[in-house]
Amino acid sequence: MRKAVVTGGSGGIGEAICRRLAEDGYYVYAGFSSSKEKAEKIAAETGGEAVKLDVSSSEDILSASEKVGTADLLVNNAGISEIELFTGISKEKSRAIMEINLVGAMNCARAFLPAMIRRKSGCVINISSMWGQVGASCEVDYSASKAGLIGFTKALAKEVAPSGIRVNCVAPGFIMTEMNSRFSAEELELIREEIPLGIFGEPRHVADAVSFLASGRAEYITGQILAVNGGMVV
Repeated sequence: MRKAVVTGGSGGIGEAICRRLAEDGYYVYAGFSSSKEKAEKIAAETGGEAVKLDVSSSEDILSASEKVGTADLLVNNAGISEIELFTGISKEKSRAIMEINLVGAMNCARAFLPAMIRRKSGCVINISSMWGQVGASCEVDYSASKAGLIGFTKALAKEVAPSGIRVNCVAPGFIMTEMNSRFSAEELELIREEIPLGIFGEPRHVADAVSFLASGRAEYITGQILAVNGGMVV
């Protein structure tokens, strides 16, 4: 059975990805940092396994890679955000955003790629953001980390293509998850009006994009950014 590792597997988008990949026939390792019970519930319902995987911890990454062994698919989904003026965000929060969103994804890939390279097959999918494509006011550090993921995707895709490994990126737009519960009904309506399709994205939309990029239907696609944003960024 093919094995997939999903970081941030207990979050809204991560859960949808885990469930969709399980439907696609993967044995899914739902990575979690603190939400152990939720990850275990998802794993139990999908026939997979929960694995401690705080992507800012080199120990967790090493332990998870040893436990999984050779993965067929790595989905770097773990991420955090903060709405704050660039000059006001704390050094600690800025560092955490970079460590989790960008450096953590790079370190996970560094841990799981050697086995893929030896086998000359595998797939890495990074979850960026439309703000990594165009930038967002008051989310400068977040935007920078997600833009870094896009550059990482393109460079790594070129490096590992000769080994038969594909690396792609999904850049979601406004997706209705718990992370966006901070917005009021009025704010949500203003945001919706900016989306050409007139609807909010759902976690399943991102999961569908991941499913496609991981499948044989995308065997000639690498180094690309698939935007899932309802036309908000084109």
